[in-house]
Amino acid sequence: MNEPNTEGIHGPSVDPMHEPRALPTNATPPHHPMTTEASTATERPVLAVFDFDGTLTTADSLGAFLHLHLGTLEWGWALVRQSPMLMAYVLRRVPNHQAKAALLQQTLQGASADLLEESAQRLVTRWLPRHLNPWAWDRLQSHQQAGHTCVLLSASLDVYLGAVARALNIPHLICTGLAMQDGRCSGRMSTPNCHGEEKWRRLQAWLAQQGQPRESWELHAYGDTRGDLPVLRQADQAWWRGRPWDS
Repeated sequence: MNEPNTEGIHGPSVDPMHEPRALPTNATPPHHPMTTEASTATERPVLAVFDFDGTLTTADSLGAFLHLHLGTLEWGWALVRQSPMLMAYVLRRVPNHQAKAALLQQTLQGASADLLEESAQRLVTRWLPRHLNPWAWDRLQSHQQAGHTCVLLSASLDVYLGAVARALNIPHLICTGLAMQDGRCSGRMSTPNCHGEEKWRRLQAWLAQQGQPRESWELHAYGDTRGDLPVLRQADQAWWRGRPWDS
């Protein structure tokens, strides 16, 4: 969950019986070479960090995943039961992580790892091809073709973003973890919600694991909500909703 009506609770209506469409991994969108004055002058390696919901996609993925996982009737009933909490979130009376935790507890507690993986694959084959943002998809492919290091950094859940990252050929994933026990989901998050300042903390931890400080990278960051601003502020080149962003 990010801002109200984005990343996490109000997903688009998803028809579980919709005919799957192949992910356009072999498509050739308009290509824009990723050459910049900064990279030429400093010769630092480029790190391209992409938010997912609303940036690489045109819609929310968590609601879509839950809809696919639960089915239309059960997902609708879950929204009814969670409506007081969701309304409080929209009105900014409860924080992002609290509303998200309540929704996950309601919808995913007890789900088996195998069923979650099946739902993740349905999301990749049925929903993702119809909701890729063409501009961001083009930028991602341009970074990949230039040999840049790409990271998917999202508040959404690891139980389906792993499949998404593989489908999009993104080798590095930083996101919100979902706790599993004995092959079943506890309904609780295993990490802090990867949103806002937590995104920048998690990215810093990842950089430390790579053994390369922030200053050694030319950082390109892509986002669409206030939850992405902590990372955009640290970027050499930042993009907000498809436009160059300057803090």
